[in-house]
Amino acid sequence: MATKLRLQRHGKKGKPFYHMVAADARAKRDGRFIEKIGTYNPNTNPATIEIQHDRALYWLGVGAQPTDTARAILKHTGAIYHTHLLKGVAKGALTEAQATKKFEAWFNEKQSKVDAQSAAIVSKDAQQAADALAAEKKTNEARKVSIASAASEMAAAAAAATMAAEAEANAEEAPAAEEAPAAEEAPAAEEAPAAEEAPAAEENKEGE
Repeated sequence: MATKLRLQRHGKKGKPFYHMVAADARAKRDGRFIEKIGTYNPNTNPATIEIQHDRALYWLGVGAQPTDTARAILKHTGAIYHTHLLKGVAKGALTEAQATKKFEAWFNEKQSKVDAQSAAIVSKDAQQAADALAAEKKTNEARKVSIASAASEMAAAAAAATMAAEAEANAEEAPAAEEAPAAEEAPAAEEAPAAEEAPAAEENKEGE
């Protein structure tokens, strides 16, 4: 029976995760499988890969053919390289101890790179979070200044309106106070004819 190592899709729409399974090559992609040997979650950063190393070695050792994606994952975890070393042991090119030493050296170097990558991602995420917080604070400060400026303008407009209303009220009271003196000036104009009548009386006496 031809056997394949492939991914079987699970999860919600837009957020899939996968099981790595050993399945009959003739079976449907998401149908029946022989054994689940790991999981792959691409939704995390970096992607989360959990593989049962010994079971991956078994299926690769008995001739199971991985799909392209499954091969890339098994290469990343070291299962492909370890299988290559074990074939060398079977041919007598390496001892089992030498193969184990080589694989451990490769694995430790690989793990160091993965750890460094994870640390860089965490540092980048922390920096992005700090930048976002700083931008939010800046936006909030600008909003506060804008609100304070608008309140100041409203207060100034209200004060100006009050002053204008008071000035208008004062202007309406002034004409009423200025009308009284005009009535007192009339008698002076009426006294002038009395002085003009005296010469006429004197002229009558001289004629007699």
